[in-house]
Amino acid sequence: MATPVTDNPFAVLTLIAAPAVFTNATSLLAMGTGNRLGRVVDRTRNLMRELNDATLEAATKKLWVSHLSRLERRGALLVRALSFFYGSIGAFAAASLVSIMGAVLAASEFRLPSTLTAGISFVAGSLGFIGLTVGCVFLVTETRLALRSVYEEAELTKSRYA
Repeated sequence: MATPVTDNPFAVLTLIAAPAVFTNATSLLAMGTGNRLGRVVDRTRNLMRELNDATLEAATKKLWVSHLSRLERRGALLVRALSFFYGSIGAFAAASLVSIMGAVLAASEFRLPSTLTAGISFVAGSLGFIGLTVGCVFLVTETRLALRSVYEEAELTKSRYA
């Protein structure tokens, strides 16, 4: 037999805490993604400066040009990830607020508003979770592009000394 939410104060706390924890995790991912975007911008500017240097070898210039294209893709992926993370933060915050409203309405005799807020909270939390997941997929894709650049740079360096 189910216990009503009003009889268990921890049930209300759980409804509010879960979206809050997801909000915190998503905020940390957004902050880290912003830092990664800054590094991509810095790397792009450095490569452009080096490409303007006339003393670069042809192989290095070719590699740097391919890296510029990859950096553009990485930047676009990071901006998309940030967009999903920010949307998720809003969705999780909405889920928390609506959960509080639902907890208050659960004590009333009206069942429709309580049921409606539970549904809205579930949808908002689900949207936040989907956005968090999609943002993480973009981060993994961006990381793979970054590693591909590192591997290519390492191969170029090894070829000079082999």
